[in-house]
Amino acid sequence: MRVATVVGARPQFVKAAVLSRRLRLRHDEVLIHTGQHYDDLMSDVFFRELGLPAPDLNLGVGSASAAVQTARMLEGLATAFLERQPDLVIVYGDTNSTLAGALAAAKLKLPLAHVEAGLRSYDRTLPEEVNRILTDRVARYLFCPTANAVDCLKREGIESGVYAVGDLIYDSLLAAEPRVGEIEAAVLARHGVERRRFYLATVHRRANADDPAVLGRLLGALGRLDAPVLLPLHPRTRAALAAARLTPAPNIRLGEPVGYLEMVALERNARVILTDSGGVQREAYLLAVPCVTLREDSEWPETLTEGWNELAGADAEKIVAAATRPLPTGTPPALFGDGHAAEKIVEILESDPPNR
Repeated sequence: MRVATVVGARPQFVKAAVLSRRLRLRHDEVLIHTGQHYDDLMSDVFFRELGLPAPDLNLGVGSASAAVQTARMLEGLATAFLERQPDLVIVYGDTNSTLAGALAAAKLKLPLAHVEAGLRSYDRTLPEEVNRILTDRVARYLFCPTANAVDCLKREGIESGVYAVGDLIYDSLLAAEPRVGEIEAAVLARHGVERRRFYLATVHRRANADDPAVLGRLLGALGRLDAPVLLPLHPRTRAALAAARLTPAPNIRLGEPVGYLEMVALERNARVILTDSGGVQREAYLLAVPCVTLREDSEWPETLTEGWNELAGADAEKIVAAATRPLPTGTPPALFGDGHAAEKIVEILESDPPNR
């Protein structure tokens, strides 16, 4: 079986690394990087750390509006699929790269597998929600990370080709654990923090980063917390801070984006994680670190179980209250599979091949 895998953003590199490793044991994979995330700290470092093979093709779309970016990807992917003639196209998540890969496959009548199918925030003002819905509509294989995702698809009348396989993020965390253990003491020392005595924050979604008033409220809330806040900056957020001339409080330590292993080391040692990222929400959950989501909704309602994650939006009072709340103890319920999602996906594709 020849598979074309489409990736373009940091979370997709993490998930593709574990699935590609399993696929390539018995099948041919063409790895196509759209170039949605393109500099070393947002892209190349993940390929190096995770052992993800170098892309067979990089479309190099770069930064642009969502419409322009998606159109460039769609054109490049359609050409690549015609040249490579894959039996199956695999896309991940909910980015512009996901949608472009899905549309290109659908136009060329190529079977599509959507990894992370069935996620819903039920807020169609979010571009990610639209991308998820459209991709699920044209996919032949819908690989769901949780039982809730299966239920979401069922409520929409989608039951054929739906599989609950677990979350590849869990596979990746388990694989990375020994290497993270080797570096975490050095990572904490380099950032000048101690275990459970700092907060970790990420802000990158357009609704938070592109609105100066919202970004200002988020920084104000982080500045009120009672310990250092490490804030690795997405390029969009760094540009927005500069444009709005926002100055963070002394306890907020701005930094460059960090690689996957360093990020996991920081996540599992933080007191609380504050984020607008779907991937970071469930990494926090799987690592048993309390989380505050800087959004009004989440496509990962499972993480809201037993107080492990709280929604706070951009409301400073809610953010501070959620970050300083009494923290849950113990281990969160196992809701994201057993860490063998990649194996299950390959087994399904082999038992029900796309060219059958």
